[in-house]
Amino acid sequence: MDGFKNLCVKPGVFYLPRKTEDYSRWPVVACDQYTAQKDKWEEAGRIAGDHPSALRLIIPEAYLDESEKRVPQAQAAMKEYLEKGVLTEAVKGMVLLCRTTQSGRRLGLVLTVDLEAYDFSPASHSPIRPTEGTILSRIPPRQKVRRGALLELSHVLLLCDDPRRSIIEPIYENRSALRPLYDVELMLDGGRAQGWAIENEAMLGSIAAAMEALKKNTPENGILFAVGDGNHSLATAKAHWMEVKKELPEEAWQDHPARFAMVELNNIYDEALVFEPIHRVIFDTTVSHIKRLLQDAKLALDMESPDLVIVSAHGDLPYKITNPLHTLPVGTVQKLLDADPKLNLDYVHGEDAVRQIVEEENAVGILLPAMEKSLLFPAVEKGGPLPRKTFSMGEANEKRYYMEARRITRE
Repeated sequence: MDGFKNLCVKPGVFYLPRKTEDYSRWPVVACDQYTAQKDKWEEAGRIAGDHPSALRLIIPEAYLDESEKRVPQAQAAMKEYLEKGVLTEAVKGMVLLCRTTQSGRRLGLVLTVDLEAYDFSPASHSPIRPTEGTILSRIPPRQKVRRGALLELSHVLLLCDDPRRSIIEPIYENRSALRPLYDVELMLDGGRAQGWAIENEAMLGSIAAAMEALKKNTPENGILFAVGDGNHSLATAKAHWMEVKKELPEEAWQDHPARFAMVELNNIYDEALVFEPIHRVIFDTTVSHIKRLLQDAKLALDMESPDLVIVSAHGDLPYKITNPLHTLPVGTVQKLLDADPKLNLDYVHGEDAVRQIVEEENAVGILLPAMEKSLLFPAVEKGGPLPRKTFSMGEANEKRYYMEARRITRE
């Protein structure tokens, strides 16, 4: 559509399982969840059974060490699902998504972003930017999945700063005019997902106009869209496009499918978009060692309003940071933990999950506070990406579930 030509997003062509498939077995949670809880992925496998499932098309990060075996299997499943018609072209446009979880009703638009407008470097001034630092070493293992794949499935959540609620919300209010696509209960306590096809030129035009208005109100070198979740997946898509681009004549760059990536766009002011802290769990260590690593923060016991809580089999130790090394507690903690490259460190969503891991493993947890979401865009514009794993949008079961698929190769 011409209305999107000056924007860095646009409609796309999206695939869904054919209607005869059991949709309750298809969607599965983002691959970067439950990295220390393989039992969750085993349960997903039991639920999917022998039925077609998005689980066959992804590599859960809990199994990245098995990539040599799993990547060919996932890519073969993509080919099989396309050839047998398990996945069929369902939408030419966008998808309106309503996701209901314990946090409420979250609205989103499934669309595509132009990777030429996204730069994940710390000094980026691109219209689309990450909210957290990108760990470059995490990209190559993910490139193995995308390189040679026919399809992409996406758990990227893109954020817009739209206090007038002008982009997504009006479409939802008029959803009765849209063609329903799915209404499904999600496995692993994921809640409910409803989708509608947005293919009407007038509705797509209204989305484009609202985005243009938002763009006009964005300061020079400001952020139009921020990557709230799945930054390393989007960074992988960018790295893959740069590889593909090198092998193409310039006239083929403009509309090549690998130049674009599928995302779900959310309004940061959506009440169900809750910013949750991402906690730290360190395996094969002791509380005393963690306290030594954090000593430059000059921790002081504080039972009333601690900045962090160290959790171990011996109980909780709540601390105030009296010598902050960053504007956010998580920044101070991450900087000091990074000083020991030998740490066996994992990032865990949910206090209950941290406590379960600490109870069952030889591990120490660090519970961290949530970030106020209204500060996100100004903080990134002013200081660049936040420390990695600063926040999570919701608990693990509220993350985007893989539903739609999109071709990333020429037909």
